[in-house]
Amino acid sequence: MDGIVDNEKRALRAELRERRQQRSAAALDTAAAGVREQLDRLVAEHAVRSMSCFLSTTTEPGTREFIAAAVARGIRVLLPITRADGLLDWAVAEQEGATAEGMFGMPEPVGELLSPDAVNDVDLLVIPAAAVDRSGMRLGWGRGYFDKTIGSMEKCPPVYAVIFDSELLDEVPSEVHDQPVTGVVTPTRTLVLHH
Repeated sequence: MDGIVDNEKRALRAELRERRQQRSAAALDTAAAGVREQLDRLVAEHAVRSMSCFLSTTTEPGTREFIAAAVARGIRVLLPITRADGLLDWAVAEQEGATAEGMFGMPEPVGELLSPDAVNDVDLLVIPAAAVDRSGMRLGWGRGYFDKTIGSMEKCPPVYAVIFDSELLDEVPSEVHDQPVTGVVTPTRTLVLHH
């Protein structure tokens, strides 16, 4: 059974990746502005003082404008750094923070490394996703970092996945280890998904 789900996930990820690569620069700029507006509102609603986010790649809904603005407002933003053991270290985002290519070619912050436990005291987790379904199940990119992080937290805060509007699906293939999210942030809206 797991092999079938694995193949379904792989096929869906490939299709979503291809769709993302076809977006124009203008569409990506518009999406980034929308994501910033939605995340600004979400952070205000939850009175967030400390949170996690991620440095978006060139094909993801942009988070970098939001991160810069949040740091400027005094919000402590933790950014993930991949480790070979499948866990995430964290670094505090800085106004003019340097980045480097991480283990899988993704942008990661350069700075003092904080342990995987550093994320335990945040008010909000904002994570990447390939797609999310209406029940809150998230399809990641297949490495399991965020599923492990969410699954290991004693007191998990609200978790929102950042996706494009078209990536909110009726259903995504899932397995036992996959962790649901509280909701999604898209360029046009923020939705709470009950699971």
